[in-house]
Amino acid sequence: MRRRALLAGLAAAVPVGAAGQVLPVPGAGPGVGPAVPPLASPMPRAGAAEARRAELDRLLDSLAAAPDEAAAAPIQARIQALWAEGGSPAVGLLLRKSLRALQANEAPDAVEDLDAAITLQPDFPESWVLRGQAQAASGDRAAAAADLREALRLEPRHFGALMALSDLQEEAGDAAGALRSLEAALRINPWLPGAAQRRRELSRRALGDQT
Repeated sequence: MRRRALLAGLAAAVPVGAAGQVLPVPGAGPGVGPAVPPLASPMPRAGAAEARRAELDRLLDSLAAAPDEAAAAPIQARIQALWAEGGSPAVGLLLRKSLRALQANEAPDAVEDLDAAITLQPDFPESWVLRGQAQAASGDRAAAAADLREALRLEPRHFGALMALSDLQEEAGDAAGALRSLEAALRINPWLPGAAQRRRELSRRALGDQT
């Protein structure tokens, strides 16, 4: 069900030329997945990359402390836009091609496109997040989890990758692992859509928590 919801949201998630548009993560609501770089965005210069990292760190700190969903929404949007700015134009084209392949239920083709994107720019976390989702759509949970963990190595506070990993763990019957990943995502972004209810459900299954 979540995989179908993911594919249904792909077309709306990445309009051509829009910066910071994102692929919804299964079960996490819209706007939580990998940010696809804009078609014409140049690679950031060294100084610009440092400034981008500093802004990201500041915004991620602010997101964790946001008092409500209304305050969190623009912070999350800016974070996702900054994540997208780390990708080159060539990588952005490959990510869009992979999205079209996923829409057409051609997950192996999407994986191939994302292999190329990762070869071109192995330090871009969004390619790893999206390839993880493509691997999951292909039925290879182990490869999907490995890709999501690599994305988290590159961007430890990537709440979208954590939500996708939580979904994989839940599908594999690991409710406790899914709960740990979800709670890690909520420590970064306490206002993820639907996450609080899902946490209660996973708590009941993993810990016998009836509250």
